[in-house]
Amino acid sequence: MSDFFTDEFFMKEALKEARYAFEEGEIPVGAVVTCNEQVVARAHNQTERLNDVTAHAEMLALTAAADALGSKYLKECTLYVTLEPCTMCAGAAFWTQVGRIVFGATDEKRGYSLLPNSILHPATLVKNGVLSEKSSTLLQEFFRIRRNKKA
Repeated sequence: MSDFFTDEFFMKEALKEARYAFEEGEIPVGAVVTCNEQVVARAHNQTERLNDVTAHAEMLALTAAADALGSKYLKECTLYVTLEPCTMCAGAAFWTQVGRIVFGATDEKRGYSLLPNSILHPATLVKNGVLSEKSSTLLQEFFRIRRNKKA
C-alpha cells in the first residue's frame, strides 16, 4: 500500500505543524484539513503568539479551510490533529460539519470525549490513536522542558 493519502501520511503533516508549535514555545499541537486527499489548510497552536486562548490548531485550521474552500461547511473534509480536540474545538467541528476527525493522542484532562454525550455532528466519523505515540512523546517532551525551566 502506498504511503500517500493515508491517515498516517496526513497525521505526519499535522505532526510537522506540532513541531513548529514546539519550536515557538507553544503547546505542540498541529492540525491539517484535507479535502479530496489534498491538504487545504494547516495550523498549529498559536495561543501565546496571538495572545488568544482560542487560537488552537484546530480552530485555526478549520477557519483556514473554510476560507480556502469558500464554504463554512466542511462535510467532505477530514481534520487531522495530533491531540484529541477539546470541547471548544469539537464544538467548532460540529458547526463546520466536518466529515471526519482523525486524532493522535487522547487528552485525558480536556478532551471532548470526557463529556457524557458527544458534541460532534452526528455525521462526523472519528478515528483515534493514529501516530499517538509520536504525538504523546512530543507533548511530554514539551512539558518536561517547561517543568525543568521552572525548577
